[in-house]
Amino acid sequence: MQRIGCHTWRDGYPTRRQVVQAAVWAAGAGSWMTGQIALAPAAEPASPPRPRAQAVILLFMWGGPSHLDTLDPKPLAPAEIRGEFQPIRTTVPGIQISEHFPRLARLAHLYTIIRSMGHDDPAHLSPVHHLMTGHVAPTPKSDAAPATRQDHPHFGAMLAKLRPAPAGVPTCVVLPWLVSHPAAPGGTAPGQHAGWLGSAYDPFVITADPNHPDFRITGLDSAEPRLLTRQQLLEALDRHPAAAAYPPLRDKALALLTSRRLAQACDLNREPVAIRDRYGRHTFGQSCLLARRLIEAGVPFVCVHWPNDGAFFWDTHGDNFRSLKHRLMPPADQGTAALLEDLHARGLLSQTLVVWTGEFGRTPKITPGNAGREHWPFCYSALVAGAGIRGGTLHGASDKIGAYPTTPPVSPADLTATIAFALGLNPQLEIHDRLHRPLPLTRGQPLTTLFA
Repeated sequence: MQRIGCHTWRDGYPTRRQVVQAAVWAAGAGSWMTGQIALAPAAEPASPPRPRAQAVILLFMWGGPSHLDTLDPKPLAPAEIRGEFQPIRTTVPGIQISEHFPRLARLAHLYTIIRSMGHDDPAHLSPVHHLMTGHVAPTPKSDAAPATRQDHPHFGAMLAKLRPAPAGVPTCVVLPWLVSHPAAPGGTAPGQHAGWLGSAYDPFVITADPNHPDFRITGLDSAEPRLLTRQQLLEALDRHPAAAAYPPLRDKALALLTSRRLAQACDLNREPVAIRDRYGRHTFGQSCLLARRLIEAGVPFVCVHWPNDGAFFWDTHGDNFRSLKHRLMPPADQGTAALLEDLHARGLLSQTLVVWTGEFGRTPKITPGNAGREHWPFCYSALVAGAGIRGGTLHGASDKIGAYPTTPPVSPADLTATIAFALGLNPQLEIHDRLHRPLPLTRGQPLTTLFA
């Protein structure tokens, strides 16, 4: 199933009516919203940041990984804090990570670990908005507030407005789903679409499993027998006044529908078997591989969400250690390490920013009776690599039990601002929402010292 904004194609090929309606809907929505949204180029400084990255891959570990059991082990802490896992050496003297990240340990010279991530929102849904948009959610500390068009735009949507990708590929692709939590009344987390910017700028969402043997994005292959030719689409759309009123968005929709570049990027069967095996024959690994193929095709921003595994993702309130050891860390280690190795080998890592993070960490103290760890937003870790990031370093530190940063905390918005900085955008660029209120692109400060 492929979703473009709110328009979904399920099994089979799109009909003539579906294709035309999808493009008309995008054009019509865009024409209305474009009249409401203004950017303020005067707020851009005379010398914007030098672009370090041509593309960004955000690996989002939905559910909240335990920092103590992954990237910030505390071997000297009491047993009820340090847990069951042992730290292992990495390729960088003085840096240790969990024994269940052996592949990542061999690549420590390529990345920086941020050990001072922190905020004060213990919910699942609202911190997603904070990270994905660079702004605190309209309803903070809430698992009950769903996504709405009053949300701030996903950063990929803002990128589509400010610096759209070339015709034929989306500016932002999200896969393999929009994150939601079965225990959260709000359902789908806010901050995953274009919000008040308008649905025409929604990320392109691939809601399918790249590890499935029959994985493909139906409707994107211009060779498929029921897909209209470009000329037929143009003729059909030109008869619709909403589409004719805004040709650029009409053409954008058509370019996506008839794009060979996007269809070929999503065809994982073009990859050698050995490469697919290296990433891992699981949803996360194949999603990482697809992310690499998408940036090679010209997509500048790809979000890989931890898949809907039916087991509450990284939300390990109970059975933390067994879940991490058997279900979570092996595929995360394999997929992330393979992506870094592959990008490096192809000469792409120097121009691609890779970010690995969750919405928060887990409590230092293990929950008695069920070996779980609870939500803990006050301190956690992230991993960043590529695009000139200094490899083999640590940014920030946590206290002896991983409860609080001992250095200035890094907020989710700071991470978003760092992404903007890497792409050569001013994180404080002034924009105006549909009520003409001036807002910064992000509320964060970029971590400029991460870059060489």
